[in-house]
Amino acid sequence: MPRNATQEIWDPQGTLRRALWISGGQWAGKSTVARLLAFQYGLTTYNYDYHDARAHNDRRIAHRVNLNQPPTAPDPDETWVNTTPEEMATETLANFPTRFEWALDDLRALTSGRPILAEGWGLRPELVAPIIDSPRQMIVMVPTPEFRDHQLQTLPRAATVSHKVSNPDQAQHNRLERDRLVAADAVRSARNLGIRVIEIDGSQDAPTIAAKVADHFAPHLPPPDPHIP
Repeated sequence: MPRNATQEIWDPQGTLRRALWISGGQWAGKSTVARLLAFQYGLTTYNYDYHDARAHNDRRIAHRVNLNQPPTAPDPDETWVNTTPEEMATETLANFPTRFEWALDDLRALTSGRPILAEGWGLRPELVAPIIDSPRQMIVMVPTPEFRDHQLQTLPRAATVSHKVSNPDQAQHNRLERDRLVAADAVRSARNLGIRVIEIDGSQDAPTIAAKVADHFAPHLPPPDPHIP
């Protein structure tokens, strides 16, 4: 069962409390910023989206079985077409706590001489806040509508739903509106918790955004690698 904010976090190596976190909306450049910071500061990175989509599939199947649901994934049309963005966002937000627990198990298994930087849209402010000691251990990045449109034009993986569905245009519309609703919820949650939000509008390049995030994380970062510009 997912923990709540009043339960003690099992963190035998202290990994979770020392971690840094980047959350927010899809297509905001979170992974790019995390990669730049990893090279500059020698950080160990954890890509939530990669693990959630691939490594956690066995846990997803077991979770369905525990809920007396079919072990196979739902029909793609039911997930992406025959629904509404509001229903999709509600389901996504409801599933995040369970998926967050799987990410925490991954992070507990990591040890590093330098901070661990975890990034991904499922690392929600309300879930991370009970773990961290300072709001400067987390930042939320969200794209403006204009930058999201730009990403859709330039990132092939953002432009279509990867599943085979009967109505790809409707599926993509539902997906994008769901993502907007989930991102807006992350912003509300972060601001309620005093966690910084950066809106990405495309006016600054990735290294500039990474420098801004590094400044926010500064009390918890080691010195940068002098050999990396």
